[in-house]
Amino acid sequence: MKHPELAFYTLAGQPESPRDMLDELRVGEAMGFGTAFISERYNSKEACTLSGAAGAVTDQIRIATAATNHNTRHPMVTAGYALTMHGLTGGRFVLGIGRGIVPMQRAYGIPTISTAQMEDFAGVIRRLLRGEPVIGHDGPIGSYPFLHFGAEVKAPVPLLLVAFGPNSLALAGRCFDEVVLHTYFTDETTARAVRSVKQAAEQAGRDPASVKVWSCFATVGDHLPPARRLMKTVGRMATYLQAYGDLLVRTNGWDPAVLERFRSDSLVSGFQGGIDTKATPDQLEHIATLIPEDWLAPSATGSPDQCADAIQGQLDLGCDGVILHGASPSELEPIVKTWATRKATS
Repeated sequence: MKHPELAFYTLAGQPESPRDMLDELRVGEAMGFGTAFISERYNSKEACTLSGAAGAVTDQIRIATAATNHNTRHPMVTAGYALTMHGLTGGRFVLGIGRGIVPMQRAYGIPTISTAQMEDFAGVIRRLLRGEPVIGHDGPIGSYPFLHFGAEVKAPVPLLLVAFGPNSLALAGRCFDEVVLHTYFTDETTARAVRSVKQAAEQAGRDPASVKVWSCFATVGDHLPPARRLMKTVGRMATYLQAYGDLLVRTNGWDPAVLERFRSDSLVSGFQGGIDTKATPDQLEHIATLIPEDWLAPSATGSPDQCADAIQGQLDLGCDGVILHGASPSELEPIVKTWATRKATS
C-alpha cells in the first residue's frame, strides 16, 4: 500500500446500494489507501456482511469496523466473525467497537454501553483469539460458563475503539491497538485526545507508539458540486448535533447556547430522520445559518493543495493516520494525487 497513513469510510452517508462498496474498495485499493473503514447502519450496512464482501474483493488494504457495538451479538459470534475475517483477509482485519448512539439504543431496546463493558469485552475477545478458554466469566458484559474456540486458534486481530470522551480515550490507551477520534474535533481537542490516549498507554505499561490514533477528518474538496458539499458538511454536522450534540459541544468547548438555538429551530425540531440523508438543498441552506463557521472549520476543504495541507495538519497534531471522511475514493482522487506528489518530492 502506498499510503498507510490514509484511510476512507466505504459507503459514506446513505448509499443507494451496499454493492456500491465493491467498486469503492477496488478504486481505494488502487489509489493506495491503507485502510477502509466500515460503519454500521442496520438498514443496509450490517458490518459482518460488508466485511466479508470487502475481504473478498481486496488483496492489500486493511478492513476495519468503526464501529459495531459489542452487545448486539454474543461474544462468541463476534469473536468468530473476527477469526473468520482474519483468515479470509490473511490478517488484514481490524475489529472496531464503539459506544453507539444512546437514543437509538433506547428506542430499539438495546442496553446502553459502559466503559467497563467495552474493557471487559476487549479482554474476553483477546483471550478467545489467543485460543484460551474463558471459564466462569462473570463481568460487566455478562456471565458465560464456557467460551472457547480451541487451543490451535492464534489470531492476533487488532482491536480498535471509537473514542469520544475522556473515559473512552483512556480506555483506548489501556486496552486497544487503535483509536478513531470523532469528526469535527477542533485542533485543541484533537491534540488533547492524542495526549490522553498516549499517556494512558504509557501508564498501563504499553508503548504509546503502539496505539495508533486516527483522525476522522471531514474531507470535502471544492471540486465537488456545491449541493453535495453542503450535504457533506452542514448536513453531517447537523446530524451529529441531532445525535449527541451535548457531548460534541462540551468536548470542543463550544457555546451550548448555539446548540439550543439549533435544536429549537422549527425545521430542526420537527425533522424526521437524519438531516445528512433526508434534507433538501433548501433545508440545508437554512440549517447552515444555524451552525457557526468555526464549528465546521476543523475539516479539509478547498483546493486539493488546501486539503493536503489540512491533512498534514492532523498528523502534525500527533495523529498517526487520517481518515478522509465523508467522501468516496473517487471523490477523493484529486486530493490523494496531490498527497502522493508531495510524498514523492519530500
